[in-house]
Amino acid sequence: MRVSVLQHDIVWEDAAATRAHLEPQVAAAAAGGARLIVLTEMFATGFSMNVERTAEPIDGPTVTWMFEQAAHHDAWIAGSLAVRDPDGGRPTNGLVLAGPDGTMHRYDKIHPFSYGGEHERFGSGSDDVTVQLDGVRWHLSVCYDLRFADQYWGAAPDVDAYLVVANWPTPRRAHWRALLEARAIENQAFVVASNRVGSGAGRLEYSGDSRIIDPMGEVLAGGAGVETILTAEIDPSVVAEVRERFPFLLDR
Repeated sequence: MRVSVLQHDIVWEDAAATRAHLEPQVAAAAAGGARLIVLTEMFATGFSMNVERTAEPIDGPTVTWMFEQAAHHDAWIAGSLAVRDPDGGRPTNGLVLAGPDGTMHRYDKIHPFSYGGEHERFGSGSDDVTVQLDGVRWHLSVCYDLRFADQYWGAAPDVDAYLVVANWPTPRRAHWRALLEARAIENQAFVVASNRVGSGAGRLEYSGDSRIIDPMGEVLAGGAGVETILTAEIDPSVVAEVRERFPFLLDR
């Protein structure tokens, strides 16, 4: 399965402008044969706590746009956004996979980033989500989840690739890169991770450092500092071969 990660900037709290900015990048990834195109965490607005402005219903304009892009390019589109609670509670940071046939998969971030006050503005999810796309078993996660290895360990036997979308700032970029490689190595699975670039609220800087990593921890594609598209093949047979050659998961 060919996967492309879009390492992109955003227009702060302006979902329509960001969506327009991303359309040529989505088209370029699709033209390169990508069957899954991965955007970032809160990809349309940035990591804003101003949920009164940014939260949308699950059938709102941003998810509608994702489905339009998916259908037009015959590819899955992944990215998270602030999803409004129809019952009036706090929104969730929801990672949506929009399929070209109208199928939706959704994962709500289990670990809100309390250091940044996310837990005060967002509710948390309660369920791990693993889905199968084109024969690849994907586990879904969002940014701060990456620090909680148990979430990845428990899913490992039924996972070929971990999908991570993020707004991870430059001052902690060493953590981001180390944790991504650790999740790939310890679980013997691919890791596909998209992180934004540019400047955010509070003068935070984002260097990207998006990665596609194989089950041995080798970086197949990576980028930093600028908008770019990273592409690689995700092959479940590679996961099976590594786990057969090095049966480390059996010792947990």
